[in-house]
Amino acid sequence: MSGQLWSRPSEGGYLWSANLSKTLRMAVQPLTKFRQFANVEDATDSGKHRGDTFNWNVYSDIAQQGTTLAETEKMPESNFTISQGSLTVTERGNSVPYTGKLETLGEHDVEKIIDKTLKNDARKSFDIAAHEQFNACDYRVGPTSGSSTTAVTFETGGVSTITNAVAMNNAHVKAISDGMKELDVPPAADDDYMCISHPSTLRAFKNALESIHQYTDVGIGKIFRGEIGRYESIRFVEQNQIPKGGAADSTTFDPLTKTADAWNGAVSSWAFFFGDDTVTEAMVVPEEVRAKIPGDYGRDKGIAWYYLGGFGLVHTGTSNARIFKWDSAA
Repeated sequence: MSGQLWSRPSEGGYLWSANLSKTLRMAVQPLTKFRQFANVEDATDSGKHRGDTFNWNVYSDIAQQGTTLAETEKMPESNFTISQGSLTVTERGNSVPYTGKLETLGEHDVEKIIDKTLKNDARKSFDIAAHEQFNACDYRVGPTSGSSTTAVTFETGGVSTITNAVAMNNAHVKAISDGMKELDVPPAADDDYMCISHPSTLRAFKNALESIHQYTDVGIGKIFRGEIGRYESIRFVEQNQIPKGGAADSTTFDPLTKTADAWNGAVSSWAFFFGDDTVTEAMVVPEEVRAKIPGDYGRDKGIAWYYLGGFGLVHTGTSNARIFKWDSAA
């Protein structure tokens, strides 16, 4: 069987060893962050017996802008349009089987260890799913001509054509913030946008701000996990679950296997800037830990995590864009 066995030291035999430490130590875990920015509140009614598709409506502005009226002028009439987005609810999960012998002879609590490792696995799975939808955004942003240290270019179509050859700095952040404001992107929290990226991607940016004493958390009313500060109406969050790189020409970048593929020159890496209403999560069965019904007279056991739901990009296209990716063509 695949799973935890007493007869294999690395899979169970080490649960008993001379003078075994009583401390439960786990392998290093990445800091997952994307899921916290998915909106699950509007999907709370998508529970059982409602099919595997979750839909939402997006309402346009009034087609004709209202204005002044002459005393005898007839009241104008206009309309708005409705578009619809959807996602498909799917199952997610993973399990670890183990033997009754391992549970009986092990000095550490096997169920406690497996429970913790499965929770870490589930947390990373949700972050990967949320990131996949963030990455489906239409807007890509890069330094103008690939090398400008002050100006940025906004591209549409979901694919970057600019080979990014400079580290992201505070001038780029200013330009991105201005661009999002001029596109009427609604703020994510307290009139602020959010940015999520790797610590090293933000390093040059943070160094520049430290020298001019502008990096501050003043005015932050709600602290998100991983948040490190605020600048130019943007609040910054660090993560290290989704790997670096993955330019438009990449064929090997894979968050599921945590396979990175650095951009040409490896000067920078991706960063997502976003406002409110980015990704929706339709949760039918929240994540839960389930125990396998013992088989073979109690000798065959197992624990799994299970989830039934899905993630979807709320606004597609450019007219209502909420997410902007600092990206590269190569």
